[in-house]
Amino acid sequence: DGSSYPNGGLRATHTAGGYTILDPSSPVFIRGDTIHIPTVFISWEGYALDEKTPLLRAEQAMNREGVRLLKNLGFSTEGVQSNIGLEQEFFLVPRDAYARRLDLQMTGRTVLGRSAPRGQEMCDHYFAPLNPHALECIKTIQEEAFMMGIPLRTRHREVAPNQYEMAPYFGSATQQIDQNLMAMTLCEEVSARFGLACLMQEKPFAGINGSGKHNNWSIGTSEGINLLNVNQVTKATGNPAIFPVIMAALIAGVDKHGDLMRASIACPGNDFRLGACEAPPAIMSTYIGGSLTQFLDDFRNGKATEYKPVKKMLQTGVDIVADFEVPAEDRNRTSPFPYGGHRFEFRAVGSTQNVSFVNTVLCALTAEAFKEFSDKIEAGQSPQEVAKVALNEHWKVIYNGDGYDPEWPAKATKQGVCRIDSGVDAINEMANPKNLKLFEDLKILNKKELEARRDVNLVHYVGMIEMEALCMIDMIVQQIIPALKEAQMSVESVQKAVDMVQKGLAAMHLENGLFEKATLARNLRLETMIEARVFVDNAEGECPAHLWPLATYKELLFLDANQDSNGNTV
Repeated sequence: DGSSYPNGGLRATHTAGGYTILDPSSPVFIRGDTIHIPTVFISWEGYALDEKTPLLRAEQAMNREGVRLLKNLGFSTEGVQSNIGLEQEFFLVPRDAYARRLDLQMTGRTVLGRSAPRGQEMCDHYFAPLNPHALECIKTIQEEAFMMGIPLRTRHREVAPNQYEMAPYFGSATQQIDQNLMAMTLCEEVSARFGLACLMQEKPFAGINGSGKHNNWSIGTSEGINLLNVNQVTKATGNPAIFPVIMAALIAGVDKHGDLMRASIACPGNDFRLGACEAPPAIMSTYIGGSLTQFLDDFRNGKATEYKPVKKMLQTGVDIVADFEVPAEDRNRTSPFPYGGHRFEFRAVGSTQNVSFVNTVLCALTAEAFKEFSDKIEAGQSPQEVAKVALNEHWKVIYNGDGYDPEWPAKATKQGVCRIDSGVDAINEMANPKNLKLFEDLKILNKKELEARRDVNLVHYVGMIEMEALCMIDMIVQQIIPALKEAQMSVESVQKAVDMVQKGLAAMHLENGLFEKATLARNLRLETMIEARVFVDNAEGECPAHLWPLATYKELLFLDANQDSNGNTV
């Protein structure tokens, strides 16, 4: 029943047919007595109702144009595909405390809550040993994932208290996405067996780091050559000019379609995550490092033809420790799309996301850039000249500086680098004429399919904020006001908070336009609810602890302090 799923008007109850067809590019999963089969989902009229179909279409377009461009550069290959590795971040919190938080249960985020006396000020969480109870939970997740053919290779703490990360081996995009979705399900189900709750939301707690799903992305040939690895490409092709041509195409694509990249990561949780605490800002620039920047600058000015990154040797000053080699470039964690030597890392992606559309966009902008390069080369221009013109036109999107520099947003706007602060505005731009042409020309999405995705995302955003607002109202009215009265404290300020949120919610309900409704929802969330929260969090700081009805940040975030001698949460 295709009409029972979010479909943006592509289906209705009287035209409800939806059909699943096996995706042969992604292996099935066997878990217990159940076979989980990756499929595409298509309406009776042929519209894509899923995330997978557009991704496969985009991969197909990039394969076609990638093979074509490489042939024009003098190198033949059977195929080109995108490969990704997804760093999945999440929180593990005591389940009994989770059960005392309506907001966490309903939305995955705390809409109220006073910061604990300790947060991440001491920077001691990232490198500490895993909490033993959490470690056993994560080991079980990894073991069950491995039994399904999902190699979650790494596990470690993250920066915030009770925050963790797992990451798999690199692999083809469609397979890695299916594996990630299964792994997210495992995290939520297995954690419950250990008396824990797994929070995937991007910003479940105020005042500490949020969670991302860093989308490490590269392009490879069917023969196993990583086209973003200069040494592999030059060795395999014998043509040192191929690498700068490919990089020029990608830089052009990022600059031209920064709005689509921004839209692809405009999930509700990123409202609070982007622009601080090691998450990049909502400015779609790319970091490529000083060495590569200098080479491409020389290349576009006719001074260089081959990139040979010089690795750096570091000395510790300790005689018994040998000098060691490090990459040519440092790491820039404030860039939304930094180049890491062999791949780009789309750091702005949110932890809850199904990253299919993220990678659909990356494949689409790459396919278009490859196509435009091939068209010009086949018309008689030299590859080097095509790349030089593209670099000159799109050079502004390269930014190797500090993304948190307070002067960068204004500078980026002046330079014409894509900056869309509002996720709602970014979603609304998905179906603009430029983006529609991109998807239609490459046969990835037609007008109805693209507009449906815009509308589904706006509806999802409105629905999420509505749930958060209703949770805030219920928690204050049903739990906090009675507790404050029992403590013989004034409830005037928290009642004011309720009134503010109710008024904003009513205004949102009265609006009929989808974009306008989503805009009001964003204002309600980022202005009214934040102001209302201050009143409640102040009251929490004054209320006797034994009367406060909600699980506190201290109870939620410090698992080590909430365990008995057997490792059970208490």
